[in-house]
Amino acid sequence: MSTRNVWASISLAGVMLAGWSAMPAAHAQQATSGRRTTADTPLPDVTVDAPRQRQVAGRTSSAGQAAKRMLRPAARRAAAPAQAAAQPTPSSAGSAATPLNGDATPAIGSRLGLTAREVPAAVEVIGAETLREQGYHTTVDAVKGATGVSAGDAPNDVGFAMRGFQGNQVNVLYNGINIGPTGFTALTMETFNLDRVEFLKGPSSLSSGQGAVGGTINFVTKTPHTGPVQNEAFVGFDQRGTFRSGFGSGGSTTVPGLDYRFDISRTKEVGFIDDTEFKNVHVSGQLNYRLSDSFKTFVAAEFKDYKAKPYEGTPLVPAADSGTNATAGIVSGSKISAYNSSTLDAVTIDRRTLSTNYNVIDGHKTIKESWVRSGFEWDLNNAVTLRSQIYNYNASRDWYNNEIAAYNSLTKQVDRERFFVHHNHNIVGNITDVTWNGRIFGLDNRLVGSIESSHTDFTRPGAANFPGEPVPLVGFDRGTYGDLRTQLQTATIDSVALNIEDKLKLTDSFALIGGLRYNPFTLDRSWIRNGAERPGFPYSKSWQPLTGRIGYTWEALPGTTFYSQYATATDISADSIFILSPTQNLTLSDSRSYETGVKQLLWNGRAEWTFSAFDIERNNVYSAQAGQQLNLAGKVKSQGIEIAAAVRPTPESKLWGNVAYVRARYADYDLADGSRSFSGNTPPNIPAVIINGGASYRFPNPGWWPVELGFSVRHVGDRWSTDANTVKLLAYTTADLFAFVDLPKVPLFATATSTRLAFRVRNVTDKRYAAWSDPFYPDQIFLGAPRTYEVEASFKF
Repeated sequence: MSTRNVWASISLAGVMLAGWSAMPAAHAQQATSGRRTTADTPLPDVTVDAPRQRQVAGRTSSAGQAAKRMLRPAARRAAAPAQAAAQPTPSSAGSAATPLNGDATPAIGSRLGLTAREVPAAVEVIGAETLREQGYHTTVDAVKGATGVSAGDAPNDVGFAMRGFQGNQVNVLYNGINIGPTGFTALTMETFNLDRVEFLKGPSSLSSGQGAVGGTINFVTKTPHTGPVQNEAFVGFDQRGTFRSGFGSGGSTTVPGLDYRFDISRTKEVGFIDDTEFKNVHVSGQLNYRLSDSFKTFVAAEFKDYKAKPYEGTPLVPAADSGTNATAGIVSGSKISAYNSSTLDAVTIDRRTLSTNYNVIDGHKTIKESWVRSGFEWDLNNAVTLRSQIYNYNASRDWYNNEIAAYNSLTKQVDRERFFVHHNHNIVGNITDVTWNGRIFGLDNRLVGSIESSHTDFTRPGAANFPGEPVPLVGFDRGTYGDLRTQLQTATIDSVALNIEDKLKLTDSFALIGGLRYNPFTLDRSWIRNGAERPGFPYSKSWQPLTGRIGYTWEALPGTTFYSQYATATDISADSIFILSPTQNLTLSDSRSYETGVKQLLWNGRAEWTFSAFDIERNNVYSAQAGQQLNLAGKVKSQGIEIAAAVRPTPESKLWGNVAYVRARYADYDLADGSRSFSGNTPPNIPAVIINGGASYRFPNPGWWPVELGFSVRHVGDRWSTDANTVKLLAYTTADLFAFVDLPKVPLFATATSTRLAFRVRNVTDKRYAAWSDPFYPDQIFLGAPRTYEVEASFKF
């Protein structure tokens, strides 16, 4: 079937499904998309808390009042150049949330200050309360709870996949700021310091710049609120020796107009692989100051200190060599080693290696990050708002490990090889935008124009030699790194982006929404080895990409919104701007997406569901291969659907679930030597199906303390480990159980207004599975975490 026919079928299916869904909406008894009275919403949120709430005012004819009639930017996006000095507390926002947070105003969806339901794209928000309830301790945990998003379980290997794309085709932002390719900038964090995690699916360069092909993930830290000081703390353990703790405080100070927020968390997570762990300290704080009702300013700072003894993967082993130790249900297929060229035939994971660490004794990964941000927001009049933010980001990263563990069927041993690299990464930037609310030809209109500028300095001392040796499959001396010699790579990036977005309301229920981004940037690179520049270096290259989005939203019935959009994105074709070689095609990959769907709030705001269908194509693609090499892979096509739903049938019960289906494949992917074609193959780490779901029940009168019991289930379909599609990571299903006990005030916790004890069992069936693969290291895979028991106590006071 042609792409055009596929898209036509998907669009028709979406319209039919949306039309069917509109029928119950007509009987939704006052369920609207942003206006709900207390009587309409007797129940709190089902799954997530809303970070912000939409505000709607009355209708007049003046341009100033027209600004109030439309969605005002009072719910400030964290990605905006400045954050609002006054924001609702997580608890107050959470109490007004809809089941899927459709009334939240995510920073990532648009600069127009639209709610998730008003954005013509699939947008998800996971709030702080859900992070707490679902036990999403790390950012990797949180990401896997979203619709159709997959990731590895190992905290040191941060890789995400979304809508048929992975790695650097999924942008990761911090408070709306893009700091570079996900492959090396994404850092596993404790979620305690976060207010929410936002997801925008599909090409989204308009919102987040280069690289957003599969989508964008935005981590938003907690910000101050105006009101009494609120404190919170937690401490948790698991049976492997993991320890987590955190403390946070925020509210108004004795200085009129000055609000604060401070959070600190500390984690020591002990891995399920021998002698692996990571430690993370995260400190964040912000001050908001209201000089007047129309002028607000803020200053924010963060620091992260990450230290890990990493897990670098488990080798694929011939089933014949493992014998009775061969495992079933983890991997299947056959391969020839990409490292030593030995024939492995049918492969397995040897049972004796399920917890074996092939890294050297002195292997480590360390990262130190710091952020400083400051800005203001100024309502010049009722129709115009000016915002500006400056920021500085600095990171020092160090990898010092044995990263290759490739089984050799000739020697019956595991060939190892070391890798070292260090990063000094510094970014200075500014984002300034102006929002105008008015009328065009008598129609309500909102226009946002912005300019972004940034300067990046990147220094990369890396290994010039790669020591290694063979070791037995089991029972070996792990040894040390050994001799290290380095070479120096540098990159400087100067970027400017001009953005314009507009929302034109043709009727009260139908709006056109679009935008353009013009983003010229220049890369200067050097590479020095043994005191001399390598051939082709230094070099300089400039690009001038233009991307955008055009779409509509139609609230056909109260609470039921149809949408469609066309969006584009660009990114560096060769995986990473910092790997790009002058001998490669120095052009950008370009992507386009068609998407249609429906979003519905019904049953007096107690139920909410969304449906989206998409068709994405990315051209001029390079694909990762063994040995840090890249192949020209032509194009990638991806089509699929996503459905998410949540409901609270009774005040005591919650039900939620999501399912995603994607068909992703290469096109025009022929190896340069003509030996093989990978056209029609699926990119690595892309499952056809991902399903998440869960339920909980809170006993209304247990006779002693309030108790809540629940479970969640996750199913991830088959995935391939490399472009060749010869080794399959088999589908798996895991289930978690949890119980909450909310304690009344007792002498031990006399000052706490809320005390909760949480008990959790992860992967209750102890399923062994393959979680992720790294195409740069195709002879090994990353295993998923086994059964884990946890206990946690949290307090609010």
